[in-house]
Amino acid sequence: MSDVAAGPRWLVVCQIFKKLPRRTLGVAADQQSDNGYWEASGVCRISLSGRSAAPRTGYRIHDQRDESKSRMSEMNYVVVGGSHGIGQGIVHRLLHTGAAVTVLSRTIDSADVAAGVKHVQADVTKDEIQAEQLPSEIAGLAYCPGSINLGPLRQLKLEAMVEDFQLNAVGAVKCLQAALPAMKAAGNSAMVLFSTVAVGQGMPMHTSVAAAKGAVEGLTRSLAAELAPTVRVNCIAPALTATPLAARFLSSDQKRAAMAEKYPLRRVGEVHDIAAMAEYLLSPQATWITGQIIGVDGGMSTLRL
Repeated sequence: MSDVAAGPRWLVVCQIFKKLPRRTLGVAADQQSDNGYWEASGVCRISLSGRSAAPRTGYRIHDQRDESKSRMSEMNYVVVGGSHGIGQGIVHRLLHTGAAVTVLSRTIDSADVAAGVKHVQADVTKDEIQAEQLPSEIAGLAYCPGSINLGPLRQLKLEAMVEDFQLNAVGAVKCLQAALPAMKAAGNSAMVLFSTVAVGQGMPMHTSVAAAKGAVEGLTRSLAAELAPTVRVNCIAPALTATPLAARFLSSDQKRAAMAEKYPLRRVGEVHDIAAMAEYLLSPQATWITGQIIGVDGGMSTLRL
């Protein structure tokens, strides 16, 4: 504490976990990150006058994003339903980290195969998923299949409701059962499931999908408790997102504009909005997050404007 007593030129900061301008830290040019900021943690001296300050013992500077990307490049990920929409967006983000990606789906984009994606052709509602079809170690599993089966109660066919439940909840359990030995073998692995903002909002015409996705949220918390600390389980609850599944709701500029007005942020979701959160939850940066239902919904679930 002698530096503080000597005058106002120095400030002792403990346990910093924030982005600091590189000029403030006074690091060498060849140590700086590409965007001019560093993730800092530990104990350091920061010059209030803008002069360079030598780090004290125990202080370390690192770019967590680069570190996470480097670690993910050595890992295997499985994306169920990774041939379209949000699932495909997750695949592309994982490929960008250098990770090995296996897609389990009914179809596959030829460009993704060309990029090195391994494809396992399967229909989770009909086919048995075998552990032998998957990598021997799996750092993360994203289960992306979904449905938007809307309509009034009087027109709801029970067969369709059962199909929604099979696709959204039972299919997730089936895939996790097959992948679990490999996820435990990897250690500190992660699973990401998908719900919908409609579960918490009580929206009309959403009886079937809200019931199925409500089961997914219960599944998330139960599995997170059962599988901790080896496997983290989290769930993303998006609002309307521009994917092929939602195309009929956004088929014109007028429809898109009308939908955008329903959200505090005045736009509908895009694939990258959801895929970025999924990538984070699957990454080593999210190792203290489990059992959470995370809304990525333009503010719809919490704000009233």
